[in-house]
Amino acid sequence: MTKIKTMIIDDEPHSRDELSHLLSEHKDIEVIDRCTDAQSGLVSIMNKEPDLVFLDIDMPKINGLELASSLNKLKKKPKVIFATAHEQYAAKAFRVQAFDYLLKPFDEEELSEALSRYRDQMDDKESDERKIESRLTRLAVEDNEEISYIDPNTIIYMAREERDTVIRTREKEYRLRTPLKDLKQKLAGYPFVQTHKSYLVNAAEIAGLIPWFNGAYQIKLKGVKEEIPASRTYVRALREQFEL
Repeated sequence: MTKIKTMIIDDEPHSRDELSHLLSEHKDIEVIDRCTDAQSGLVSIMNKEPDLVFLDIDMPKINGLELASSLNKLKKKPKVIFATAHEQYAAKAFRVQAFDYLLKPFDEEELSEALSRYRDQMDDKESDERKIESRLTRLAVEDNEEISYIDPNTIIYMAREERDTVIRTREKEYRLRTPLKDLKQKLAGYPFVQTHKSYLVNAAEIAGLIPWFNGAYQIKLKGVKEEIPASRTYVRALREQFEL
């Protein structure tokens, strides 16, 4: 079992003890340090690199919000769950990218739910990392009876036209018979997004979304005059991904 390295930063002894006890019920949680203020907490985080930090907000000198803002500058920053008696700080907490927000006195069910959300997010992250590690480094394409090898990062978009799939790069256009759904599977781990039943677009090449009609959009690509359709079926996921 992979342990989740966890730290508690709280100036109240009772709160530290209570949270430590509740966390001990979760076998994958390892509390590696308990700090009484933000200053010592920051030093410990930098030295021990925890995965997860339970952080009080109302502390002397440096409060929890200030510490969380500083943590966002770290190369390897932990997830932060604020643990506080003051619910009025919730909005500010999420502005400094808090993972979750728990109120004192701690509710066991709410704590368990927060930990479950953390585990789920880490599982998704590991799945994405495995896809990246196992992804193709070159895509073999037969073009005019000649095999070409394409770096997937150079692909701007792919489109289905009748029986052919067109692959567009900045240098060249390729035509092949491989269905779009097969290419999508082969290129798992690369940032290709489905925008239409007939289009896969490299998300890194998207410059913007332009409203069209009936909830559909046109996608503006970097350095490309033509625009790619984004149908209503796929546009919601696109808007969420690009926070539009």
